[in-house]
Amino acid sequence: MSRDYEAVYIFDAGLEDAAIAERLDKHHALLGTTTPITLDHWGRRQLAYKIGSKETGYYVVARFTAEGKVLPEFERALKLDESVIRYLISVHEHELGAPPMTEEQLAARRARDEDDDEDEE
Repeated sequence: MSRDYEAVYIFDAGLEDAAIAERLDKHHALLGTTTPITLDHWGRRQLAYKIGSKETGYYVVARFTAEGKVLPEFERALKLDESVIRYLISVHEHELGAPPMTEEQLAARRARDEDDDEDEE
């Protein structure tokens, strides 16, 4: 069964942009996905804390659809790649923030807010 995933990678900031793109292509080829992989390059940023001797990293966020059975080999390749400082893979279920409310939920919220306003008076 295919699911949507989101991966955040932190690469060594000393790498050239072309080398990072090459590594991303190599790792994403392991996923065997037929749908396009969405990449968001955040670029070079200072790390929140030092990781080994590294103080900066190159951040990339990827969204992709893949079978769960390919993830162990994908993660193994990321662990073996010395240019990847850290990574995190999670199931991407929806966009950040609260899910949109239905009209019924909005009406109930308005009624509750009006009741609260009457109680204050």
